[in-house]
Amino acid sequence: MRSSLSSLLHNRNYYCFFLAQVVSLAGTGLSTVALSLLAWELAGDNAGSVLGVALALKMVAYVVLAPVFGAFAHKLPRKQWLIALDVIRLGLVLCLPFVTAIWQVYLLIFVINACSAGFTPVYQSVLPQILPDQPQYIRALSFSRLAYDLEQLISPVLAAALLSVMSFQQLFIADALTFLVSAALLFAVVIPAAAAPERRRGIWTNLGFGITGYLRTPTLRALLATYIAVASGSAMIIVNTVVYVRNILDGGEVQAALGLSAAGFGSMLVALLMPSWMKRFSPRTLLLQGSFLIAVCLLAGSLLPGWNGFILLWALLGMGLSMVQTPAAALVKNACSESDAPAFFAANFSLSHFCWFFTYLLTGWSSSLLGLQTTFFIMAALSALGFVLALKLYPRREGVVEVASPQA
Repeated sequence: MRSSLSSLLHNRNYYCFFLAQVVSLAGTGLSTVALSLLAWELAGDNAGSVLGVALALKMVAYVVLAPVFGAFAHKLPRKQWLIALDVIRLGLVLCLPFVTAIWQVYLLIFVINACSAGFTPVYQSVLPQILPDQPQYIRALSFSRLAYDLEQLISPVLAAALLSVMSFQQLFIADALTFLVSAALLFAVVIPAAAAPERRRGIWTNLGFGITGYLRTPTLRALLATYIAVASGSAMIIVNTVVYVRNILDGGEVQAALGLSAAGFGSMLVALLMPSWMKRFSPRTLLLQGSFLIAVCLLAGSLLPGWNGFILLWALLGMGLSMVQTPAAALVKNACSESDAPAFFAANFSLSHFCWFFTYLLTGWSSSLLGLQTTFFIMAALSALGFVLALKLYPRREGVVEVASPQA
């Protein structure tokens, strides 16, 4: 394990590729904080609704446009594509400090996240080609999960530090610089030539190829079912941590931050353990146990425990989320041919974010109208449904690599 880790960290190609992801994630975190402040400046007391619409538009861009990009991504020069999307996002973020109307915020946020919908699936499909060694690839997936978790923990702290010496408009400039650094790092990466595509049909047929092939693959249908549980758990964390802390625990911003940190810590712990776990346990076991853990935690949350119980539940929820999300990319990789990987990763990106779009709306509506206890029951039931569906859909035979037909 140690030699595998050492060789991975000394792989200059992977190091630049991973660092590009880390830098762009940090910038995204900064822009989220700055966007909140911009919404307050433009809308005042209605800032929450403005930000909610902006985040909903983000999900719409992910769900609708990722399959569109996946339909022709296999024909693109991938390195140039990734760099171009970084440069475009740089220019768009630089426009944000100059907006004067709310509709301009909506438009820019949609287009920026449309670029992300074209970037992330292609990035994910390139990673296994940069790291063809399976143990190194699994460890790289753990590092990617850690990067996402660290972004959620560190970016607000970094933003607070920067806001002590600059205005929030300047945070957007800092964010734009991260995309510039990311593009420069990608320029230094050697991306292997894409495999010759087996699909010869037109763009309209290819539009549905990734989604159709994904849904026809038993392990990926099961993975999508577990994403119902993941989206339910993460929606409760993201939407209702502050609500729980203020209404149930009578806490403040510090306690809310600690709750989010507990969930991040649980997720990072599993991400660190995942390379060894994937040698001992099958993906089926990990996904089912992760989704079951999420459902149990949400059911226990309906008891509305005190501070210690809340922190423990949030940490366990983070662990359950990571047990599904960390090995998910490996399942997608094994379910398709190399040339079809962008389409399948785009389908996974789109379908999983549709689950989040639905649970964000349901969690926010339910907690406002029905209260937290009822919301916990609803999301626990939804998570349990995802677990049962995954249990039924996931093939019991392990070790079989499924490759969907290009004519699907």
